Amino acid sequence: MRREVLLPLILSLTLAGPAAADPLGIGSPATPDAIAAWDIDVRPDGQGLPPGHGSVRDGAALFAARCAGCHGARGEGAAAEALAGGRGSLASAKPKRTVGSYWPYATTLFDYVRRAMPFDAPQSLSADETYAVSAYVLHLNGLLPEEASLDAASLPKVVMPNRDGFTADPRPDVSASGRRSEGTESP
Repeated sequence: MRREVLLPLILSLTLAGPAAADPLGIGSPATPDAIAAWDIDVRPDGQGLPPGHGSVRDGAALFAARCAGCHGARGEGAAAEALAGGRGSLASAKPKRTVGSYWPYATTLFDYVRRAMPFDAPQSLSADETYAVSAYVLHLNGLLPEEASLDAASLPKVVMPNRDGFTADPRPDVSASGRRSEGTESP
């Protein structure tokens, strides 16, 4: 009997209280600048890449200072996953899923490094540093020569060995390029 009386009372107080009419008074509206700071995704076709550039040579120094402690001096893996090697191993009993053997797009490397690395200070690398580290990791995988540099125009042109190793996305609102069709953006 008590539950039958208390439940309607609690519901009426909850729905008719001041919180129902007024906002909670916490937070602040998202400004275009605040949204832009978080809108850092990079698509397979390179859309979203920032201005900047970085060389394999500059990336080698950055990698030694910021990445090798976890990924090994040549990307062979240590406390964290290997980034280099593994070509031809995907169909084996023990596939080695590295940047050079598994990842379909070089732009995905840039996007991931930019968002999540280094592990102890994510999003701390500049665009130039991210291009440089990406160039070096691609070099470790035999995909760029030592004298190469990357920027927003050249990075999407790097053809990854496993680019065609994934199945097509069957959703009707996603095109072959991986982009959502017009009018189907998520809210």
